[in-house]
Amino acid sequence: MASQKIMALAAVGVTAIILTLATSALLSPSQNSAFDGTVSAANVGVYTNSACTTNCTSISLGDITPGKSKTYTVYVKNTGTVPLTLSMTTSEWNPTSANGPITLTWDREDYNLNAGASINAILTLNVSSSISTSITAFSLNVTIQGTQ
Repeated sequence: MASQKIMALAAVGVTAIILTLATSALLSPSQNSAFDGTVSAANVGVYTNSACTTNCTSISLGDITPGKSKTYTVYVKNTGTVPLTLSMTTSEWNPTSANGPITLTWDREDYNLNAGASINAILTLNVSSSISTSITAFSLNVTIQGTQ
């Protein structure tokens, strides 16, 4: 039990999924921008397919227009031996002014995932129509964590 708690605490300190979001053009209502992200995982598996056989190492959503949103589905697997409650946080916004007009959410907050089970999770990127045109690129870290 103690080692499981240590493992869960270690997962908190390690970014389970890191997404790097980059745009290639100015974010303005008349221009689209590309969204690409890099994914890494610790203590959970993150996959691109429901069979959980293909690791998800990157995300590309193509162009996104300010005022719109895009979704991407990943599959999260509890690779441990105890049930976990899932949560997601974002951090390391660069530039910091992107946090607010750009949001990343998911549909699995507080979801209870049994040991060995997997579930699809939909990540949703929203870009406000009033985003500053000075934000030409952005990045952030996303942590998906399972706690007992």
